[in-house]
Amino acid sequence: MSTNVPSLQFTPMGVVLPSESAILAGVQADFNDAFGGNLNPALETPQGQLATSTAAVIANSNNLIAEFVNQVDPDTASGFMQDAIARIYFLNRSPGAPTAVQCVCTGALGTIIPAGAQAQDTNGNRYVCTQAGVIPVSGMITLAFANVVDGPIACPTNTLTKIYQAIPGWDTINNPSDGIAGTLVETQAAFAYRRAQSVALNAHGSLPSIYAAVFDVPGVLDVYVFENTTNSTITVGSTSYSMLPHSLYVAAVGGASQAIGQAIWNKKDVGCDYNGNTSVTVQDNSGYLAPIPTYTVKFEIPPALPIKFAVQIANSSALPGTIVTLVQNAIIAAFTGADGSQRVRIGSLLLASKFYGPVTAIGPEVSVLSILLGSSTPTLTSQQIGIDQAPTITSTDISVTLV
Repeated sequence: MSTNVPSLQFTPMGVVLPSESAILAGVQADFNDAFGGNLNPALETPQGQLATSTAAVIANSNNLIAEFVNQVDPDTASGFMQDAIARIYFLNRSPGAPTAVQCVCTGALGTIIPAGAQAQDTNGNRYVCTQAGVIPVSGMITLAFANVVDGPIACPTNTLTKIYQAIPGWDTINNPSDGIAGTLVETQAAFAYRRAQSVALNAHGSLPSIYAAVFDVPGVLDVYVFENTTNSTITVGSTSYSMLPHSLYVAAVGGASQAIGQAIWNKKDVGCDYNGNTSVTVQDNSGYLAPIPTYTVKFEIPPALPIKFAVQIANSSALPGTIVTLVQNAIIAAFTGADGSQRVRIGSLLLASKFYGPVTAIGPEVSVLSILLGSSTPTLTSQQIGIDQAPTITSTDISVTLV
């Protein structure tokens, strides 16, 4: 049995669907042949309505096939099919990651603040210490904390100020800079990015393998890896970070410090030096009896770099009363990757043009005049993030002006 309806084609470039007008013309031709010819093809006739409905059913079926074909491609897969492809690499979609924040803890000399120590911010959100430390002679130490729940919970400067569980000798806590916003369930773009990096997870010694291993640590939001292969100290990045000779540099935001240090040690080459502001002790558990060899691994927990925005949009009576909040939310979603795009990362070049689309997408009544940004004042169209800086954002750093 033949048909005049064109079929979809599988080509070297992918599946090609016939147009809906071609499908409709084929269905009309089939109906005309079935009824012996001279059938009125007008769409307002009963046979025209039947042909239109049949053509729509065929086009919808073609679309479903095309969607399935796209789901087999790792670059375009989403949802369950993306999860299935990632499981080939022994990866699972992250259910989310908590907001990470650096806190200054003060108290008596020798006081141990263990991993798991808890603090609370002014909004009642609780945070746990992810990096144990001992208060030194100076009376203060900077430690990493993470929210007890996943998601982009804001932690503005000087808000994490209450010790939730008292520890003798630990007197105060405060965050001198904004926290790095966490994430909800991993987006398609973020999961695809991590899967692409994970292909080096089974390697050893290469920078991609270290990057993949650290990114695979639960709760890690961002990673940057670099190496100095020379015999001399070098400076790297926009902030001229100094790296020791023959050394490895790893910056990581979020995650447990001990797990990050172990991941670095498991993947790095022998004999290389480290850089960074954080030290952890790892054990070589490859089969030794006591005493087990231990090593000190250093990496960077980069301080937060708040990015400020100045947005100008054309004033209009059609703008909703919540336009300022809508603009702030759109920029924050694009900045953190909550809108499905890639989040702003350590060492990246941040462009103001990244945010024009999300703000414009609020509605047809929104006309963007300008978007400027900067780490001190929003006067730039681009901002180079240092390799030792963790870009962060809060709504209070986004000014919206109606012109």
